[in-house]
Amino acid sequence: MFISVIVPAFNEEKFIGATLSSINQAQHFLLNKKGIPTEIIVVDNDSTDATANIALSLQAKVIKEPTHNVAKVRNTGANQANGNVLVFVDADTIVPERLLWRISEAMSNEHCCGGAVDTNYQPAKLSVKAYLEMWRLLGKVTGMAQGATQFCRKDVYASLRGYDETLYIGEDVDFYWRLKCFAKHCHAYVDFISEMHVSPSTRRFDKWSLWRTLVWTNPIFILMFRRRKSSWKGWYNTVPR
Repeated sequence: MFISVIVPAFNEEKFIGATLSSINQAQHFLLNKKGIPTEIIVVDNDSTDATANIALSLQAKVIKEPTHNVAKVRNTGANQANGNVLVFVDADTIVPERLLWRISEAMSNEHCCGGAVDTNYQPAKLSVKAYLEMWRLLGKVTGMAQGATQFCRKDVYASLRGYDETLYIGEDVDFYWRLKCFAKHCHAYVDFISEMHVSPSTRRFDKWSLWRTLVWTNPIFILMFRRRKSSWKGWYNTVPR
């Protein structure tokens, strides 16, 4: 087994250092426990800040992808990966030390196609925290998983043709849904890791008003406008930093 960790990043100088440091710790833990090699690939999405330099200083491989489409950025990283297991981690997400070890345990079963990891958002506003927790629990009930951390076999990724580049939002939920369907068709399974959590940044929810959070995270709104880039300036143009 060889694990490639892919981190899409656009102007993430405030967060990517902590993210990569946590991945490095997970990388060392896995190597010490099981001797499994890993690589970390940061896909620099045409950043204008120190994102790439910080990534290089933390021993990550940096590749460029100028097109502002997060699905394409994820795919660019996957296409450059050497591993037979792909792990996608958002650039503002802290992972636990045992994460890669736990993923390696899941992927040691040949019937496991991939999976995702539960999230732990801790926004400052209690109303937003309750709202996000509601969606988290609903997602677990309905089998939906966000992309703060997802993983799969590289050959399965190829069979699914990666993330859908016609989507500007929700490409992670779409990918996980297709991954589950693929696994079911092959009489295999996906592993949703719920006994540990990754911790994404809550910068958007801390700065946005409640009504904006309610609109931009509403699944109906996402389904209606997910192929329209102009609807997602808060992800591509005016991202809170």
